[in-house]
Amino acid sequence: MEHADLVDQITQHSAALLDAAVQAGPAAAVPTCPEWTVTDLVAHMARAHSWVRVIVETGEHAEFPEVPTEWQPLVDHWQEQTALLGQRLLAAGPDAPAWTFLPDLPQRASFWARRMAHEAAIHRVDAELAQGVDSRLIFDPGFAADGIDEALGWAPLVALRNTEASGSILFHAADAGRAWTLVLRAGKPVEVLPLQDSAIDADATMAGTADALYRAIWNRPSTAIRTGDRSLFDALPAI
Repeated sequence: MEHADLVDQITQHSAALLDAAVQAGPAAAVPTCPEWTVTDLVAHMARAHSWVRVIVETGEHAEFPEVPTEWQPLVDHWQEQTALLGQRLLAAGPDAPAWTFLPDLPQRASFWARRMAHEAAIHRVDAELAQGVDSRLIFDPGFAADGIDEALGWAPLVALRNTEASGSILFHAADAGRAWTLVLRAGKPVEVLPLQDSAIDADATMAGTADALYRAIWNRPSTAIRTGDRSLFDALPAI
């Protein structure tokens, strides 16, 4: 996805998240984030947007900021920081130098536009679930597929450096025309194969719409179908 489109996704999903959060109420439990209330969820987003704004402005690592603890000042602060983040990302452009927590990837502002777009999207689902009903949102296949790309591209670098599991998982999103194979080898880096190299005889498969896979990869309620060696899914902390 283009940089400006991702910034627009940050704005849209953040606004929808806030709307759901206000309707749920600050004390409501967030079932998909154990031990969090809606206030905790909004505080998390406010910290994240404040933090990333400083990183994009300076290009350097920044300390995680404090945010207001009272509900209305917290909401106001988050709205302000979200607007500023969008402005800074657009002004910087995708190729501006910016520290990230993954030294193996390019240190560019484009990383943060993508990361914050999917952070807002997934936590929007959390806020909607906090209202006590299933989320009615269906993510666009292209955006959801980009989220799968992102999760399978960087999450293994963080969570699976020392996996002891061995085997392959095929992820297939038919409506997006996309497939990925995640190859796990005990004691070795995880490898993600593109569509043309994806194995049809994988040890496990997750299949469904891009929306369903996107939600499942981030451990949110999903209609994705898992078959094959379940232990491989258990080896993936985010899935």
